[in-house]
Amino acid sequence: MKLTVEALAHAPVAKVWAAYTTPQDIRQWNAASDDWHTTRANVDLRVGGEFSSRMEARDGSAGFDFAGTYTRVEPHALIEYTFGDRVGLVEFVAVPQGITVRVTFDAETEHPADMQRQGWQAILDNFVRYVEGHR
Repeated sequence: MKLTVEALAHAPVAKVWAAYTTPQDIRQWNAASDDWHTTRANVDLRVGGEFSSRMEARDGSAGFDFAGTYTRVEPHALIEYTFGDRVGLVEFVAVPQGITVRVTFDAETEHPADMQRQGWQAILDNFVRYVEGHR
């Protein structure tokens, strides 16, 4: 099952793209809530390149790695990747108000679809707040 989340960033595509693909920026926005954070991020943004990020609860009670391999990269337009046996796609769509960032991903089977959608949407909303707050 594929799930999709999206959000509108009121910013130029170059800024949106850079914030989404730069490790220093990823560490600032990649969390679904204030009690989590990303402690490290690595990006090799090319077909066959790998990415990873470490997300941890701020109190140290839990953490996990999110990692994969890029399978398609079209600068300022889309990023496709695999993570485990799943696929993700990030689209950067120009609209009059800015850039719609749309993330489509294969759902996992451990958690309900609504919970997954809410978590990924929260991260994407945090991303937009970060982009718009760092002009």
